[in-house]
Amino acid sequence: MTSTRPGPDWLADAVLYQIYPQTFADSDGDGIGDFAGAAERLDHLAWLGVDTVWLTPCFASPFRDAGYDVSDYLTPAPRYGTSDDLAALVEAARRRGIRILLDLVAGHTSDRHPWFLAAAEDPSDHRYIWSEDRVDGFVASPGSRPGWYRPNFFDCQPALNFGYARSRSDEPWRQPVDADGPRANRRALRGIMAHWLGLGVAGFRVDMASSLVKDDPGFTETAKLWTELRDWLDRAHPQAALFAEWGDPAAAVAAGFHADFFLQFGGADRGLPLRSLWNNNAGTVEEFWQQGPCYFEAEGRGTPQVFLDAWRSAAELTEGAGYIALPTANHDFSRLATGPRTGAQLAPAFAFLLTWPTLPAVYYGDEIGMRYLPGLPDVEGSVLGPQYNRAGSRTPMQWEPGPNAGFSTAPADRLYLPIDPDPHRPDVASQRADPTSLLHTVRRLIALRRAHPGLGAAGEVDVRHAGYPLVYTRAGRYLVAVNPRREPGEVPLGRVGVRPLDVQGVRVVDGRLRADGFSYGVFELA
Repeated sequence: MTSTRPGPDWLADAVLYQIYPQTFADSDGDGIGDFAGAAERLDHLAWLGVDTVWLTPCFASPFRDAGYDVSDYLTPAPRYGTSDDLAALVEAARRRGIRILLDLVAGHTSDRHPWFLAAAEDPSDHRYIWSEDRVDGFVASPGSRPGWYRPNFFDCQPALNFGYARSRSDEPWRQPVDADGPRANRRALRGIMAHWLGLGVAGFRVDMASSLVKDDPGFTETAKLWTELRDWLDRAHPQAALFAEWGDPAAAVAAGFHADFFLQFGGADRGLPLRSLWNNNAGTVEEFWQQGPCYFEAEGRGTPQVFLDAWRSAAELTEGAGYIALPTANHDFSRLATGPRTGAQLAPAFAFLLTWPTLPAVYYGDEIGMRYLPGLPDVEGSVLGPQYNRAGSRTPMQWEPGPNAGFSTAPADRLYLPIDPDPHRPDVASQRADPTSLLHTVRRLIALRRAHPGLGAAGEVDVRHAGYPLVYTRAGRYLVAVNPRREPGEVPLGRVGVRPLDVQGVRVVDGRLRADGFSYGVFELA
């Protein structure tokens, strides 16, 4: 029976930070980030207060989808360094109290993976999903094997065969979950995890975690698969954690994951809660993502209620069993600073992120207000359509002022994502020197969260006002107000005494809370 504990103790107050290795830190001047570069920048993360780092895929790959097309799960991509370099990064992070999570692409490989190259020549190989007849959505075999294979995302990413939950006589390629191919893939998945856990990583964020078993109503068989892996993890590596890219925390935690992210994709029941906070219809916007005003916008036309309702529902279903992770952005979704949203608006966003009962996840560069850059060329599969360009969220980390921001310019035939050309763009060095900067604000808020566990992922929350400003109490002891709109707001509180903990533009006077535009306040109740 699966353990219902929420996981290792360190998860309870974790602050995550997502690194996109290509563009985070370049140690050797080739214009592409690497493990050694990330190791050199660990002091920034330790100073900021981050304790958990998630690296997007760093395995060998043709990079037709930025590393999410894996050609060898047990070997790092040479552009990033060797296994020894990765081990050195993990150890350097450990010395600073930082854990490293790897991105596990569980549902598919690259079409250059030796497994797939062998399967494309051998009709008896069932590691992937093959049909002898043409099927809509399947891709023609590249080898001597006749037939077509099922992709999981791009055509170059053949789906690994974890079986189908339901069989159909007219679709003979639907193997059951206990067939030889699916069983072999389960064993391989466990072996991959064991390999990297043995090197010292703290766990995994699992890409497309709900995609493994096909035609699986309610994800019943997929949940059994992950529950089996979680049971093994609890026995063999009890301090390791599994984060899901599922976008449905209640389902993912029930399936055995320690945590799941609110994500941008999916319909109203999945993607809208996160988008209702941050998505201002700029940046990575697909046609079906167009929506009404988000809450964190200057005009103040949005509402936090969509998010609050979704969070409360998920929190009730995950309480005591796992966590909900709330990201500022990710490699597939627009940054906080996108379109009309300016740097002045980001402080209340971080105040919310770091005082709400979720695990906060900071996308690299958001702590200084790096901007999403529109209209960039396709780089390693970044552009999915005219209205969905992920490149703008993957630009080089702006470490220093100047044209290169401390990041070399890559040859045009390699990684060529540009640095923000705005001469007033933020950078780490300048903000580190300015105690009024966003970077210092984020650092203070992280420290405040750690100093006051009642502001963390556990503990009750009581919403006092779901408008502008958003006002809530935490653990019956703390009062938080965030006002992301330009205009000030006022809320009656009644007789209450407060002690300021971290305040920018919020006052409690004569029983009323008054919030300036683009403000926040965190108080201890007296």
